[in-house]
Amino acid sequence: MKIAYLGPEGSYSHLAAETFLKTERASRKEKNSFGRDECIPFRNFPEVFEAVETGHADAAAVPIENSLQGGVLQNLDLLQASLELFAVREQIIKIDHRLIFRTGTPLSAIGRVYSHRQALNQCAAYLSKEMPFASLRETESTSLGIDRAAEDASGKSAAIAGAHIAYLPEGFSRSEECISDEKYNQTQFLLLKKGAEKLPEKSDKFFFSAVCPHRPGSRLSLLQVIYAHGVNMTKIESRPVKDRPGEYRFFIEAEGDIFSPKIKGALSEIEKGVQEYKLLGAYEKSPAAD
Repeated sequence: MKIAYLGPEGSYSHLAAETFLKTERASRKEKNSFGRDECIPFRNFPEVFEAVETGHADAAAVPIENSLQGGVLQNLDLLQASLELFAVREQIIKIDHRLIFRTGTPLSAIGRVYSHRQALNQCAAYLSKEMPFASLRETESTSLGIDRAAEDASGKSAAIAGAHIAYLPEGFSRSEECISDEKYNQTQFLLLKKGAEKLPEKSDKFFFSAVCPHRPGSRLSLLQVIYAHGVNMTKIESRPVKDRPGEYRFFIEAEGDIFSPKIKGALSEIEKGVQEYKLLGAYEKSPAAD
């Protein structure tokens, strides 16, 4: 099986992809049904989605929500725009950010810090306190941030990356403790596959989007349907509808088996009462990874 992820190797997406691959191997009915198993890195999230849509990968591991920063908006939009991709598994990855710096360089001498925007945001207080004059440089992944820091021969560049990374450039060290502003930090990843037939036979959670009619009380009506059917929402996120100012699309995750009469009834009623409805996925609950 081939799983696409945001590379390069060592990123949190890579860790999630490897975790999903182990789960897929354990549940695979036919051991040789996919040939070679591998996780394939791509440069950005649009390429990750395209890899599955075009058949260059069997699945994709993408972050969808962080417990501190909220929804990963680009991936919500990409999942919404895809006609054939569905979330079929969930994995919660613990985020443990460490400072990667040239050994012996004092924090006060660091002038640049490279990392993914999410990591920079999640360590903002630490960076402001320890390196108030450092320039923050956004990279496409945490792993790429390490490469950028290593290119600086002066030793005045650092990076932020996960504690799980096995490789450090020669002469570099990682901080002994997590530098995140909040130590309880985790990201929800979803495994995406092509085709509704890839959805599991039973789910603990389901994920859908809806655009309510542009009139007073329409969002309340949507929530009342969910309440009336005894469905427990686990998250809700809103995004503006492109080219339609003032209208919003709601991304809702809730608990339940999507194939049960109860959830089928709830979703049927929701679909009838909204302007737009789309099922985004269904999956089992996942415990946080160590």
